[in-house]
Amino acid sequence: MPKTLLTAEIEALVGRTVAYTAPEPFGAAEFRYFALAVDDPNPIYTDDAAARAAGYDGVTAPPTFITETNQYMSGAMDSHGYGGHGWGIEIPGTRMIRGGHDYEFHQPVKVGDVMTAEWTVVDVSERTSRQGALMVEVISEARYHNQHHELLAVNRERLIFQELS
Repeated sequence: MPKTLLTAEIEALVGRTVAYTAPEPFGAAEFRYFALAVDDPNPIYTDDAAARAAGYDGVTAPPTFITETNQYMSGAMDSHGYGGHGWGIEIPGTRMIRGGHDYEFHQPVKVGDVMTAEWTVVDVSERTSRQGALMVEVISEARYHNQHHELLAVNRERLIFQELS
């Protein structure tokens, strides 16, 4: 029987969904701090008048704000100091590599929005790298909604567990 890293337990993750709702609404300061952190000087993230002149209801968040932050988490940090969502996947003899994200942005995030992030594992597969190492790829999708159940963004994330040589 050929060697495999893809176990029945990992395959059973497909379809698993978890949801988190932020413990409080977003504020303008969060948008400003994030814009500063990503070095985006666009005034629609910091100046209400500029945002209104651009057609918004007021300051708005930079696009990746909700996909790159964990505003929706209210629990404790994990053993690595990470406070965001994780599937808790551990595959002995591998290292985890972030394989990238694909984003879709549907509408701006506004001051006062309360976000819910719903994560679903959509696919798992196994393949061999060019160097001959086995890899398990886990693809999950996060759908971010506001308090009105309007879709704000979608984030497809790829995690790769690569066999150590």
